[in-house]
Amino acid sequence: MVIEGKDMVHTFVICAYKESEYLEECILSLRAQTIMSNIIMVTSTPNEYISGLAKIYNIPLYVNDGESGITQDWNFGLSKVKTKLATIAHQDDIYEPAYTEEFVRAIRHTKKPIIAFSDYGEIRNGEKTVDVQMLKIKRIMLLPLRIRFLKGSRFVRRRVLSMGDPICCPSVMFAMGNVSQPVFNNHFICCEDWEAWEKLSRERGDFIYIAKPLMYHRIHEESTTTKTLEAGGRIEENYEMFCKFWPSPIARLINKFYTKSEESNEL
Repeated sequence: MVIEGKDMVHTFVICAYKESEYLEECILSLRAQTIMSNIIMVTSTPNEYISGLAKIYNIPLYVNDGESGITQDWNFGLSKVKTKLATIAHQDDIYEPAYTEEFVRAIRHTKKPIIAFSDYGEIRNGEKTVDVQMLKIKRIMLLPLRIRFLKGSRFVRRRVLSMGDPICCPSVMFAMGNVSQPVFNNHFICCEDWEAWEKLSRERGDFIYIAKPLMYHRIHEESTTTKTLEAGGRIEENYEMFCKFWPSPIARLINKFYTKSEESNEL
């Protein structure tokens, strides 16, 4: 069965890197959706493992021969999308079977969607959990966006983002016709997604929040999130992001508390 079709409305873009032992599990979760999406795969580290899985599951594979990196690969992947909606699927994560169906339904009831995103859980030591302190904080931060008539408010979503980044990047579905390309700037190592949401928050249209855990983000020793937190690389980037919303003294104070909350990502 070919996983790319002209009649699809949504595409999963799997960004594959090196030889992740979780890549196949991610693929299987995308194939198990209750309504079918296109599935494509992109990589800047081509190898037999990635090409082998793409061949087994008949997934079109695109190699980024240009500048490589997280944002570069994400933008490259989105440039290959031919559908109206797209999700960047991180290779270590898994998606609930109703992900696509729930998102498409929500977006169809919106006049001008920009992005849609959901609540999410984590996979720790092979076990799914939604009971993580940081996730509870993010759900509180996102409470205003659960109110239907506020989803189009630029003021509200900027206030939400001014206190941190509660939006889970791999949960996000982009309305391709309403987001300017490239979506991501090649500036940050850790906060590249938060920077994109800040940019998109200035646009006219809707941020759609689905308050259900429709995907699970894997926390493990080799994950980018874990590595950057261990290296302390996120602290200064967080501060720079807070400065987009607040005077520097307030930004430093918020950053101090925000950094402490991120310690739950450490194993």
